Amino acid sequence: MAENAGTSGETTVQRLATEYGVATEYRGFDGGVETVPERTLRRVLTALGADVSDDDAARRSLRDRELAPWRELLPPVVIAEEQCEAIVPVATTQGDTVRVRLWPEDDPGAVRELHPAPDVAPETREVDDTVRERVPYELPRDLPLGWYRLEARTGSGQRNSIDVAVTPQRLSTTDRLRGRRRWGYMAQLYSVMSSRSWGVGDLSDLASLAAISGVQGADYVLINPLHAAEPTPPVEPSPYLPSSRRFFNPLYLRISDVAEFPYLRPGDREVVAQLAAVQRKAVLDPSTIDRDSAYAAKLKSLELLFTVRRSPYRQQQLEAFVAHAGQPLQDFALWCALREELGEDSPLWRDEASSPEAPYAQEARTRLRHRISFHVWLQWLLDEQLEAAQRAAYRAGMDIGVVHDLAVGVHKQGADAWALQDVLAPGVSVGAPADMYNQLGQDWSQPPWDPRKLAEAGYRPWRQMLGNIFRHGGGVRIDHVAGLFRLWWIPDGNQASDGTYVYYDHEAMVGILALEAELAGVVVVGEDLGTVEDSVREFLERKGVLGTSIMWFEMDGDVPLDPSRYRELCMASVNTHDLPPTAGYLEGVQLQLREDLGLLARSPEEEREEARRQLDTFFTAVADAGYLPRDEDPGEQARIEAIHRYLCDAPSVLINVSLVDAVGEKRIQNQPGTSDEYPNWRVPLADSDGRPVMLESLPGSERVNSLVDVVNGALGTHRRDPKAKAPEQPEHWDVADPFTGEF
Repeated sequence: MAENAGTSGETTVQRLATEYGVATEYRGFDGGVETVPERTLRRVLTALGADVSDDDAARRSLRDRELAPWRELLPPVVIAEEQCEAIVPVATTQGDTVRVRLWPEDDPGAVRELHPAPDVAPETREVDDTVRERVPYELPRDLPLGWYRLEARTGSGQRNSIDVAVTPQRLSTTDRLRGRRRWGYMAQLYSVMSSRSWGVGDLSDLASLAAISGVQGADYVLINPLHAAEPTPPVEPSPYLPSSRRFFNPLYLRISDVAEFPYLRPGDREVVAQLAAVQRKAVLDPSTIDRDSAYAAKLKSLELLFTVRRSPYRQQQLEAFVAHAGQPLQDFALWCALREELGEDSPLWRDEASSPEAPYAQEARTRLRHRISFHVWLQWLLDEQLEAAQRAAYRAGMDIGVVHDLAVGVHKQGADAWALQDVLAPGVSVGAPADMYNQLGQDWSQPPWDPRKLAEAGYRPWRQMLGNIFRHGGGVRIDHVAGLFRLWWIPDGNQASDGTYVYYDHEAMVGILALEAELAGVVVVGEDLGTVEDSVREFLERKGVLGTSIMWFEMDGDVPLDPSRYRELCMASVNTHDLPPTAGYLEGVQLQLREDLGLLARSPEEEREEARRQLDTFFTAVADAGYLPRDEDPGEQARIEAIHRYLCDAPSVLINVSLVDAVGEKRIQNQPGTSDEYPNWRVPLADSDGRPVMLESLPGSERVNSLVDVVNGALGTHRRDPKAKAPEQPEHWDVADPFTGEF
């Protein structure tokens, strides 16, 4: 039994957990307070680098944790808000002299001397038999937004430099949305195909969807995460369990849009034509999406295209992109090449190829350089086609464009887990505690950031990840945004419910998110559904991060919350990708599916009665608002349009229209709690009769246009003239220099 550490009855391990930001208790879904077992605390603390092998070790770890700020010359990083007071504590041996300087990251010549804060007294403490002094230095309040380097030098020869971020108090990209509500399609890109697609929706389809919906009056397109998966088939179908969140998935490339395509050798062009013919037939199959087949065909074609000599201009563009992406791209491409060579289960991953610096990996940088160059080239092609999609959105009149989705984490055996292991916690994974639907909790098999190591790295991995996503987009949706405040850590081998929360420096995480978004000019939406502390929503709202409202979840006791009471600063939708499309919801397809899979919590009759009651409650509210007749059923399409008209009573600045609702699709895209039991993330877009819906058919679809007219009429938005000149380019739009490729 651990020794008590104080009069409060806390043990040393519990005190140490508190110092590390590890919850020793939490409130369960039933409202009760759950105490975290000490064995779980010890395993989580071990993952955080603390020695808790016995009570003496725990006491030493606690003392080291408390003294760490006194032993280090500077804190690991400083996150400040513009025009606000910010103090940097500088710790030296008492009596030592110190000089502190600051300069912009991109302008080392613009050095400013910092001085001790006049109104804050230094502190002293004896540390390791030496009297240490912490002197507070003041950052200038007039520093513009951006990244800086701060250096401290002492008379005794100590020297250290750290990153400093000056972040916005509030996102201006959010406030510019006020005064006019906007709508956009919400779509799973891989499911949205044209006659030219290779069995899966791609970035050219995204550009077309943006062009079509922009003319219809939309201001954005919200899509699923486009994060990189495995480099070769088979690939993980879920876009929320990627290999890397820093790079993109070549599955989404349009082969014929590669500039070198016309210069393929005749024999190679014939091979590509045959591959295309097979994959285009898959577009007509409404039953499932075969990512593996599509990706294999695309990789074969891309390998042939890679042999085509690039023009000097194209080569210059590639080299500029590679220089901009830097070492992270090289490490990602190295992992891709190694994964192709070794597969997933090779023992070399545990030792000789365990990291980018490991011997086998270092040797492979030369031996596999051709294949590494191939994977680098793929990311360049993706960058080009992502830029083209955002440009298409802008030219269609959208003022936001493509809104990307950022997944919570990455696969434990993926590229980011391999390359970023220095800032990830070993021996644990992210998930969710027990709730009424998952009594054993959820384990998402994703390694979490280590808060301390991430800070010591100046949050650069987080910053770089955001920069890559913002590079060619107008917005981002942060899945499970509460994870920037705390995450549920599960020690390996434990049940998902046997974990605890680990807290992050949310002012740093959200501050950097806001800074990168402000610099890129993008809108930020936080998915804050479920049990989220009020303080989290209040902090995000203060920073200008939009929230999320799902109509089916917005209740005022037993009745629907009137949409007029929804938050203004949020993205409102009828449904999500984890719920069936509205047409399916009206028929109860989710109940039949859950019954077939044995997932119902109650009897089928009870579940159906509850579903009927909920629908009746909502449609009574819709009828009360005057959007449906009371004594007759106007039909499925009219009910879907009425529910969207009802949603549009919300003051929310962004209103989502699910593409599946527009075409009448009934099938659910993802059934939580299943993997192979249901084709999650593999359902192509189809209409209410199960027939495939081609992208080209959307502009002329009577059903789609009817819903668009309802939404435009309700919001006061309008269709755009496709022949009209595009508006002036927004200030936040980044355009590549045609000679350097730099942004």
